[in-house]
Amino acid sequence: MSRFLSSGAIFALAATSVVYHLYLIFSGLLPNLITRPLHLALALPWVFLIGAKGNAVRRWSGYVLCAVGVAGSLWVALNRDALVDQYGSLEGPLQYAIAIALIVTVLEMARRRIKAALPTVAVLALLYGLFGHLIPGEFGHPGMPLGSFLGTLVIAEGGLWGQLTGISVNVVAVFVILGAFVSAGEGGPGFMLLATRLAGRMRAGPAKVSVLSSALFGSISGSASANVASTGSVTLPAMKKLGYPASFAAAVEAVASSGGQIMPPLMGAGAFLMVELLRITYVDVMAAAILPSLLFFWATWAGVDHFAKRNGLRGLSPEETPAWDDVMRTAPFFLAPFGVLLAMLFWTGYTPQYAAALATGVSFLLLGVDRHFTLSLKRWWTGLDKAVVDSARQIATVAAIIVCAGLVIGVLNMTGLGVKVTSVIIGASGGNLWIALGFTAIACLILGMEVPTTAAYVICVSVAGPALQELGLPELHAHLFVFWYALLSTITPPVCGTVFIAAGMADTPWVPVANRAMRLGLGLYVVPLAFIANPALIHPEISLPLALLAMVKIGAGVWLLSGAVSGNSGTAWKPPLYFALGAVLIFAFGLG
Repeated sequence: MSRFLSSGAIFALAATSVVYHLYLIFSGLLPNLITRPLHLALALPWVFLIGAKGNAVRRWSGYVLCAVGVAGSLWVALNRDALVDQYGSLEGPLQYAIAIALIVTVLEMARRRIKAALPTVAVLALLYGLFGHLIPGEFGHPGMPLGSFLGTLVIAEGGLWGQLTGISVNVVAVFVILGAFVSAGEGGPGFMLLATRLAGRMRAGPAKVSVLSSALFGSISGSASANVASTGSVTLPAMKKLGYPASFAAAVEAVASSGGQIMPPLMGAGAFLMVELLRITYVDVMAAAILPSLLFFWATWAGVDHFAKRNGLRGLSPEETPAWDDVMRTAPFFLAPFGVLLAMLFWTGYTPQYAAALATGVSFLLLGVDRHFTLSLKRWWTGLDKAVVDSARQIATVAAIIVCAGLVIGVLNMTGLGVKVTSVIIGASGGNLWIALGFTAIACLILGMEVPTTAAYVICVSVAGPALQELGLPELHAHLFVFWYALLSTITPPVCGTVFIAAGMADTPWVPVANRAMRLGLGLYVVPLAFIANPALIHPEISLPLALLAMVKIGAGVWLLSGAVSGNSGTAWKPPLYFALGAVLIFAFGLG
């Protein structure tokens, strides 16, 4: 923690952020140029002040940038009425200085929180916006006055305060808060106990516990890194204790944790962006994502089982498995808030944000109760402190990603670069959808190198999504495809964040972990292609029997592919046969 902030001050700052974002849900419509700059102002201290590390120059520059960013954000919010009348054009040296200072602050905020890749992309986009008129041919643009360019990004809703930031403020933040409150109480341990009880005694039980617990915990965290750190602290020692290879244990945790961002009901921040970008309900996104996400975890489960069968990996003993009584005692701590959330989503006309706020209220009340249903004010205060601090920190991380990505999207919209890239994709694919999907998948993987999933999804869908739609792919299918492939970078070298974290926790070199993770993560590579070939999989509301038939067909194919990839399909001629049969089951006789 920062040497200048006491624990009480940190709690007060975190509580302010949580209360502010919850207040917006019940306050009605407030101007975007007020709510969005305040969102950034509340996020900045968590990057530049709290937990700041490094030498004195880095720390003091952080203090200065935080002060400049907060002052600039407050200036925009306080002068909102006057700025609206300027129609996105700066006036006077002071406004130019504030605009440049805010852009620099946001770039540095992203660099400190998520490394250099995303701000580098943003800088390249800004340079293109400023000097792209000098580029001859198709990829040039007519140019625009500096005041209009910077003004659109900073005092209008075309960059820092654009639609992406609005989603971060109004949607993502409240679900982040809900996940933090559930995790701060007995809900997080409850997920682990349930997974251990269900799968612990099976072949390679701890590895399958990792798959189940990551699916359950990831559904509320929406963060692959947080998932590895939380579930991995339990599953990795258990696997190593039973003699599992360290590289295998780390690979299982890395792959399973990556799937949390595509697992309903909460998923990751990208899912909430998808809701707003597509103008559909969150229930629609959950319905489209549920069967593919189950197939992903099935593919991971299959890979684990094939490896376990070949290597004779045993499960937990009965003494190491929690009793059903312990599981049932912790179940209400995640069932109650999730029950409220799902009931509100499916059977009322309230917004997902409102439902999440009420579910957070339930978790808030449960913080003071332990699994023996003993009430303790000390427990409640400790849980509340953890919940609000974790909430504010995660909100700041999402803000660092989304506000910086907003600069990129703003430049794309102003210059028309996205349309030009779309035409290139269509031309290079020769009008063939599957070739265009291949180009898009490669683009997602390249863009995902050190750029978080959310940013990779937003940028890639902005440039490739229209091309896929023009080639006949429905809009929802295109967004889901890009979102899934944006996850590839979490397990695919050379930049594979969850692999690095899991390898470090398991104390093993990362390269063997990445090798095993790519084989175990077969679902990330195959399932997106499968639901393009079998559209019924993401439209269970149209025909549930057809969707389930598609799931069974693809599930069998994935099992065969996992056997082929793991080398557990027997003699030398069987892997190619298994691979061919699996491919036929997945891609032939498309359903829907």
